[in-house]
Amino acid sequence: MRVLGIITARGGSKGVPRKNLAKIGGRSLLSYTAAAARESRHLTRTVISTDDNEIAEEAVRCGVELPFMRPAELARDETPTMPVLQHAVQKLEEAGEQYDAICILQPTHPFRSADDIDRCVELLASSEADAVMTIAAVPAEFNPHWTYFMDDNGGLKIATGESTPIARRQELPPAYHREGSVYVTRRDVLMLQNSLYGKHVLGVPVDPEFRVNIDTMDDFRRAEALMAKIQEAT
Repeated sequence: MRVLGIITARGGSKGVPRKNLAKIGGRSLLSYTAAAARESRHLTRTVISTDDNEIAEEAVRCGVELPFMRPAELARDETPTMPVLQHAVQKLEEAGEQYDAICILQPTHPFRSADDIDRCVELLASSEADAVMTIAAVPAEFNPHWTYFMDDNGGLKIATGESTPIARRQELPPAYHREGSVYVTRRDVLMLQNSLYGKHVLGVPVDPEFRVNIDTMDDFRRAEALMAKIQEAT
């Protein structure tokens, strides 16, 4: 299976200014994602999609290829991920390259490992799934069986649609959320179905303890603390 890794890293960011280049543990966020991609056994090629010259230079220093720059119209605050990925695939296909699957990697997940990437690719390759993504367990108190929607009158309805909640914690079925550090999607699902997920998605569980998606300064400070803890242990 030929798998294209795409690191998406635009220059603008609101929650954490210039966050893709922000440093944790003495290294840029981008460098952690580049290292995981470089160490992966199953990524055929990894490229950066960015509109920013400084990010582009950092990516190249970290061993990531820069075959094109992202156009400005695909680097706005409101730009969704889908056209960014499709643009990257289209540019490489125009150059004669073909891939079976696309692996989406965002620098805001500095604790992702090469093993996380490889486990997702291996599961996609050995299954009929349209996509595979990393997932993390939901704490019991946030399990959908114990989560409610509220109507305009204050009435509560269990998220699962059941009339009565499961009473005992031990009886709750495991629940997971999208962890976000790795998505691997078949090429035709992305390009023809306009979807990251398709109709059949599988999940690879990861330990949520040392995981963070950096979107705000609070996230950034938590990531700094986690990285310091890891470095201290080693």
